[in-house]
Amino acid sequence: MVRPADGLTGGGQRRRWPALAVGLVAAFMTLLDVSIVNVAVPSIERSLDATPSDLQWVLSGYALTFGLVLVPAGRLGDTRGRRDAFVVGIALFTATSAVAGLATSAGWLIAARLVQGAAAGLVNPQVTGLIQQLFRGPERGRPFGLLGATIGISTAIGPLLGGLLIAVGGPEHGWRWVFFVNVPVGVMAVVLGWRLLPTVPEGGRRPRRLDPVGVLLLGAGVVLLLLPLVQREQWPGPAKWALVPVGLLALAAFGWWERRYARHAEPLFDLRLFRLRSYALGSLIALIYFGGFTALFFVFTLYLQIGLGYSALVAGLAITPFALGSAVASAVGGRIVDRYGRPLVTVGLATVVVGLGAVVLALRVLPDAPAPLVAALPLLVAGIGSGLVITPNQTLTLAQVPVPEAGSAAGMLQTGQRLGSAAGIAAVGALFFSSVSAGGGDQWSAAFRRSLLLAAGIIALALVAALLDSRHHRGTPAHVDAAGRDPAA
Repeated sequence: MVRPADGLTGGGQRRRWPALAVGLVAAFMTLLDVSIVNVAVPSIERSLDATPSDLQWVLSGYALTFGLVLVPAGRLGDTRGRRDAFVVGIALFTATSAVAGLATSAGWLIAARLVQGAAAGLVNPQVTGLIQQLFRGPERGRPFGLLGATIGISTAIGPLLGGLLIAVGGPEHGWRWVFFVNVPVGVMAVVLGWRLLPTVPEGGRRPRRLDPVGVLLLGAGVVLLLLPLVQREQWPGPAKWALVPVGLLALAAFGWWERRYARHAEPLFDLRLFRLRSYALGSLIALIYFGGFTALFFVFTLYLQIGLGYSALVAGLAITPFALGSAVASAVGGRIVDRYGRPLVTVGLATVVVGLGAVVLALRVLPDAPAPLVAALPLLVAGIGSGLVITPNQTLTLAQVPVPEAGSAAGMLQTGQRLGSAAGIAAVGALFFSSVSAGGGDQWSAAFRRSLLLAAGIIALALVAALLDSRHHRGTPAHVDAAGRDPAA
């Protein structure tokens, strides 16, 4: 029997779905701002007379502070209540969106984006933790499916929506509407979130401390790893990569501290979660997959706009098949993941690799045809595969996580996704730009094909991990469910 969700106010179980809808709207807004600003870069450059370094910080500063606060924000929601953390995060995100839209200088815009990213990082773990808290067992499949569809659509549709807003607002100031569009939606999310979300954490826990040393060590590790990745173009020379081993040392110190701290208090993140095979493997797959998945949109947008001269709107439309396939497959995947388990993720990863390979082949065979049309069907196939990866993998990864740890577990999972995205964009982007600079009559198309093959290769590594796990569970008894749990235990 499914146990009622804890911490709901007033209408009880009837309010789970409206509360989830508010969370999904917030997740869509915050994740959309990862990609929507990419197509606004030329408009921002003209309007604010921004330098290349300024533009890089506008794009990467959001991702940096987003990843920085995910785990502390998740633990905050676990221990102090998800409603307060959610409402504060959305209010701050809405306010900084307005401030960014009003910016009169590049420094002003960069500062707003840094705070906006931190606000987004505060919100996102609450949404995943909310699903863990409000739903139990197999019934989580549907809400996780909706969240997966939200992630896929927000990531892929950002360039399209950004292109539309810039077309409406004009080339000089259309970029401001990319930020202003968040304001009315954010105000509505604040009001409804305060009314509908659970008011207290699972079990009513309210500890006095939030492991400040753990917060500092994890934050230092994440920043040191992300900085050389997001600033790869603006920091020339190899010296920046020296920050990577220092970041790894900081993360090792974080692990040592968390084990020590857990002896007498609640740590920022319970490292024993990695003893859960479903959580450890799912986190690894997400880390690797987002390295290839996010890089696809980065190089495709550059190829279409700069290499082939298409408008921002056309570039956004070209990615729409991927978004549609991902949305539909995510909703379906959430419903069937409890039946098929990890093999469903394996099928999804294989489908993405095949789809991206088909894009490369189609562009090679039909070099004179319009690239957006040639890539449409293969991208649809890749999007369907992506929908069968993100939602089922997230569901399986968090299936065994105790609800009081749901926020911090989701925060660590999303931190891995952000690190994977930054590393993938750095690697794929470096190959893309080096191929373009090599010259040749068809350098842009050749650069895109090589970059896409590298992205597919990264995703293939995640496929190998999923295949190894499928072999491990080939002899799993029938009474053990998709996440590896024995219902009789």
